Amino acid sequence: MIIKKIKKYKNMSIQKRKAYELEIIDLAYGGKGLAKPDGFPVFIDRCVPGDLVFAKITKKKKSWAEGKLIKILKESSIRNPGKCHYCDYCGGCKWQRIDYDRQLEYKKRHVAESLAHIGKLKDTPVQAVVPSDAIYEYRNKMEFSCSSKRWLMPDELEDETIIKDFGIGLHVPGTFDKVIDIKRCEIMPDLGNLILEDVREFIKHSGLAAYDLKTHQGFWRFLMLRHAVATDTWMVNIVTRNKNMDAVDTLARQLAGKYSQIKSVMNNITDARSGVSVGKEEICLYGSDHIQEKLGPYVFNISANSFFQTNTKACEKLYAKVSDYAALTGEEIVMDLYSGTGTIPIWLSGQAKKIYGIEIVSSAVADAKMNAGLNNIDNCEFLEGDIKDVLPGLKQIPDIMIIDPPRVGMHKDVVAQVIALCPEKIVYVSCNPATLARDLEMLDSTYKVMEVTPVDMFPHTYHIESVALLLKK
Repeated sequence: MIIKKIKKYKNMSIQKRKAYELEIIDLAYGGKGLAKPDGFPVFIDRCVPGDLVFAKITKKKKSWAEGKLIKILKESSIRNPGKCHYCDYCGGCKWQRIDYDRQLEYKKRHVAESLAHIGKLKDTPVQAVVPSDAIYEYRNKMEFSCSSKRWLMPDELEDETIIKDFGIGLHVPGTFDKVIDIKRCEIMPDLGNLILEDVREFIKHSGLAAYDLKTHQGFWRFLMLRHAVATDTWMVNIVTRNKNMDAVDTLARQLAGKYSQIKSVMNNITDARSGVSVGKEEICLYGSDHIQEKLGPYVFNISANSFFQTNTKACEKLYAKVSDYAALTGEEIVMDLYSGTGTIPIWLSGQAKKIYGIEIVSSAVADAKMNAGLNNIDNCEFLEGDIKDVLPGLKQIPDIMIIDPPRVGMHKDVVAQVIALCPEKIVYVSCNPATLARDLEMLDSTYKVMEVTPVDMFPHTYHIESVALLLKK
């Protein structure tokens, strides 16, 4: 009884809307700094271990709290300057304040801790993180939002001559309408920054307003840039609320005339009130409606709205680990759940007898079939539908199953069907350590997790991909 009273008293010592001096002792999964006054966890963004900070409590629960950083009283010895001017305010790459080797250590630990605490898989070997070769200029896709009233940086607030006018850039984390006017993004190839600046200047002088997410008025909505590493070519996708061919045609001609690397300029048109860049109508303004990228020896057509991993070279490392764990001999039947645009089946096509891919999104299935044809592959078959509906109708039991679900992981009905099919081996690819751990625990009755290898696709963020090898017990 005494222990409970003391514990309750300690929790009450941290109060919402009050500010405290706190020492950051760790980084939590999700990228926030962790303080533990009297053993009570407080999570604070934009902090690194070793910082002494002054923070205001914004959320208080029974067993944890969140705080907002007001001031760093004493900087940690491991805190880096950061290459990007916006890294403390934009949600894109918050971990620039930590050197890359240390980022990898935290990522490995977060995977191991998720497996142990969420999945109760305490003895599972977690290998060293496979690093990304490039830690800047690695993203092959960036999406910038337009705003009629941009968010001002702290140094801009002090300048009374600065007007809160048009901006194009990235959202302040946790907001839907606050856009930072990004002049330079360090994780995008440099030509993208030149294109971004040209688009900014064109919109400013176009006489057409940027879209306002509160009033739902305005013309310019998004700028999406895609870069194919293998061919060093670019796609520019201009997203607008309605059709105005004079405006977008002029911009397309200007960009294509200036940059020979631009091989495609698209216009997606949508009046949807949600902040989604996929158009209800799509028009090709210049060049082709796609650009071509390569993964290993395989070629892929990438359209404006097709899914493709955002770090091309790291994706090759990820798929190499999938190949390594699959250890195919050329005689196996392989089933790929959540097969998307067919990248994993195509990558494995030369190593297996037959590969089936299941995907619920019809446009992704169409892209997968097109990409298979593009590479003259005839042993990949793509099935459209919900996995829990398609799996029971399979005529062939796979020898190996590849599972690469979205961040939310597998539905429990799919887990049950996987166990019922009971392939000898599963290679599980995950972008979320928490749902990876949860799903592996559900499979634990039938499968032993031999090891897990994290692969870093997103330097300077807390995100981490993992590949797990499971063998039937």
